[in-house]
Amino acid sequence: MRLRKENLLWNALLGTSVYLLDSLRTRLSEGVDDLSDRARDTYSTASRRVNRAADVIRGEDHSVLGSAGALLLGVGVGVGLGLLLAPASGEETRGNISNKVHHIGDRMRDKFQEQKPESSGTYGA
Repeated sequence: MRLRKENLLWNALLGTSVYLLDSLRTRLSEGVDDLSDRARDTYSTASRRVNRAADVIRGEDHSVLGSAGALLLGVGVGVGLGLLLAPASGEETRGNISNKVHHIGDRMRDKFQEQKPESSGTYGA
């Protein structure tokens, strides 16, 4: 009788341990899948960043909008700092800027007028 009770106890313990191990295996496999997905995403992101950095270093980065944006930002910051640190008053600075803009416009008009071909008044000649 004692042997029968021990067998029942061992069967119950083994059944419980198999059940617990099976549920643990299921949870671990889901965790491993999640880790695998995160590792794949992280690798993909890192790979894109390294490829872009390598393109920039080699000079093969053709991001025109990014370069134009950086240029405009630099010009804006430079003009702003120049106005803030200028020793002249605001009215005097605005006058100087206006004069320079008019001077550059005049030079551009003169340059384009020099390059304009003279027409003889006849078609095709």
